[in-house]
This record gives sequence, C-alpha cells and structure tokens, in this order.
Amino acid sequence: MINKNDPPKLIPPHGGYQGLQSYQMSEIVYDATIVFCNRFINIRSRTHDQMVQAARSGKQNIAEGSMASGTSKKFELKLVGVARASLEELLLDFQDFLRQKGLPLWPKDHPKAKEVRNLCYQKDRSYKTYKTYIEDSSPEVAANTMACLIHQTNYLLDQLLRKLEKDFIKDGGFTERLYNARSKRRRK
Repeated sequence: MINKNDPPKLIPPHGGYQGLQSYQMSEIVYDATIVFCNRFINIRSRTHDQMVQAARSGKQNIAEGSMASGTSKKFELKLVGVARASLEELLLDFQDFLRQKGLPLWPKDHPKAKEVRNLCYQKDRSYKTYKTYIEDSSPEVAANTMACLIHQTNYLLDQLLRKLEKDFIKDGGFTERLYNARSKRRRK
C-alpha cells in the first residue's frame, strides 16, 4: 500500500517491454527477416547483414528504451525513435527487393495484404502465425508479407511514441523528479 507521506519514487517501475504490442510485433519482424534473408538474399552480401541488423535494431531499441525509462524518459523516447527509423529502413529494403525483382508491391486493399494484416488479431501470435507466408511462399508473397508486418509494427511504434511524448510533457522525467524531491527535502 502506498502511503501519501512516503517520498515519491525517483525511479518508477520500468521495463515490461515484453508486454508491448510493438515489441511483440518487432520480434516477429526480426525472426521473419532472418528467414526471409536466408531464403532470398545471399548470406555473404552486405544487404543480408544490413536487413538483419535493421530488424534487430528495431527490436532491441524498444527493449533498451523500456529498461532505460526509469532514469531517462528522454533516452526512452530517443531509442523508440531509433527503433522506428530502423524498421522504416528495413521496409525500404523489402520494397527495393520487390522493385528490383520486378515484383508488385501489394496495395493496402490487396486481398492477400488484408489476409496478412488480419492475422494480427490472433491471440498469442508469434512468428509461427506468419511462418507459411515467409517459409513456404514465393518471393513476392514473402516480401509483401514483411511489408505488411513492418507497416503494422511502425503504426504501433508511432502510437507508442505519441504516448511517451504525452507522458513526458505531463510528468517530466528523472531530472525533474530528482529536482522536486531535493527541493521538497530542503523546504522541510
């Protein structure tokens, strides 16, 4: 039970990134990117490495930002922004793949795109939810599936960034809490 006379916690609860939908989707994107690249991109190419690293950066920066949020909301915002930028880079790589192979990029209303997008509503979704689209499909289906997944993840990250920004403006960060706690103590 919280006593209102207790001093405010300088380091609030933080972490919990595993519960974020944006993190869960970024993990699916990472796992699927590795499989896609191993299937369709020469493993020795710089493109293979760049795509895998961009997917990894998306996932890891969400986790790192969440863990750093207890002492730096500013750093959390920055890292979630880096995650978003990394996934945008990855999206461009998939779009480049399609263009360079002469394959169509599905519009948002394409029946297969709708099918892939609707999978996000499955309970306990994971890479296995999308496995056949990545492992057992043509390069066109696999790359477009990845584009759909990244768009969904980016949407979730945009929502998270707006929430983090709003919370930061409303509550401040560690520096403000530290200043307020020290000022309050001095006044006593």
